[in-house]
Amino acid sequence: MPSYDYRCPANERVLEVRHGMNESIANWGELCARAGIEPGDTPLDAPVERLISGGALVGSAALKNPSLPPCMSGSGCGGGVCGLS
Repeated sequence: MPSYDYRCPANERVLEVRHGMNESIANWGELCARAGIEPGDTPLDAPVERLISGGALVGSAALKNPSLPPCMSGSGCGGGVCGLS
């Protein structure tokens, strides 16, 4: 199950939660319930926004090769994100 970062403009908190790709979280109450935290003083109906995250791309070649790609091994990345241009 993928993880997503959400921000609540009402309290400026950012929380990371896991949920299915077809699910969405619309407000602070839903986010707190999913994260397993108390909502505090923020209204439960305060809207939240899902933040764009880089995510992790794993190609089939990486699964067959146990060595780290150049961008993760400290030798730099030539021509894009792990060889993708």
